[in-house]
Amino acid sequence: MATDTDADEPEHRFAPYLRTLGRGPGRSRALTREEARDALRMVLRDEVEPLQIGAFLLLLRYRGEDVNEIAGLTEAAREAAGCGPGPALDLDWPSYGAGRTRGEPWFLLAALALSRAGHRVVMHGSNAFTAGIGVAQALQALGLPVATSRDDAARHVEATGFAYLPLATMSSALDRLLMLRSLLGLRSPINTVARLVNPFDAPASIDGVFHPPYIAVHLGASELLGRSRLLVVKGGGGEAERNPAKAMAAHLLSPAGRTELVLPATAPSAGKPAEALVAVWKGEETGAALATVHATIALGLLAMGSVASVEEADARAIEIWQQRQH
Repeated sequence: MATDTDADEPEHRFAPYLRTLGRGPGRSRALTREEARDALRMVLRDEVEPLQIGAFLLLLRYRGEDVNEIAGLTEAAREAAGCGPGPALDLDWPSYGAGRTRGEPWFLLAALALSRAGHRVVMHGSNAFTAGIGVAQALQALGLPVATSRDDAARHVEATGFAYLPLATMSSALDRLLMLRSLLGLRSPINTVARLVNPFDAPASIDGVFHPPYIAVHLGASELLGRSRLLVVKGGGGEAERNPAKAMAAHLLSPAGRTELVLPATAPSAGKPAEALVAVWKGEETGAALATVHATIALGLLAMGSVASVEEADARAIEIWQQRQH
């Protein structure tokens, strides 16, 4: 029950942000870029009550993702994670999918093959909510390391051309927010924000989304953040992975503006991959999974702008895979 003392207590500094988001029809609005940046800064600095954090994430989710809001949230997340220039890179590859039907992370083999071809790739993410094999688990099976710090990731890139930096390692505060999905029952915009942090300022990024409406949000926020190149696809389980059995659209942000690329089916009868990831990497199995890997390598090439056409990307992808062990 409220008391006179309660009434005299000053309003919490975070309360206006909740009021702005939750006033009701015709009165609420999205946060501005500056407001979103300040709000998430407060959350990540542990200046907000747990009840307020839950309300904040659910209100953001309920209202829908706004590009200015996402840009501001991403700026705060990058600050908290210490993002900025690092080792010279070619491609940033977020992995935050949570598909219930996912199996092996075939996109990981595509990223590794690109790194063996001289394209320096950093993958970051969390697969806590996927029903499939997570990236860290797959790397362990392949006998490859998982970065234990930002500096460790930089060393892996310098040594091999590839690094995987888990979100929990990159920013434990961001990871805790992402993990609130278990408590709140829904993904929050933090899932989008984590995909956009680009921890080492790579000049190009590749991103997968689960729901097509998020494509425009990712592209719009990236434009506001001044990103040079981003390729976004609706991929399996929300990962940047291409199904070779279906034609699909890829949405490219580049210095020339936004472009929609039509990607044809490359293996119409591929079916659902049933092979084992390690066996495919070693060249012991060459079924539907290999067609998926080839098609996804092509996505990476298009994201980086290292090929002139979709046809060239598909042809070059096969060469890159064949040369990966040399």
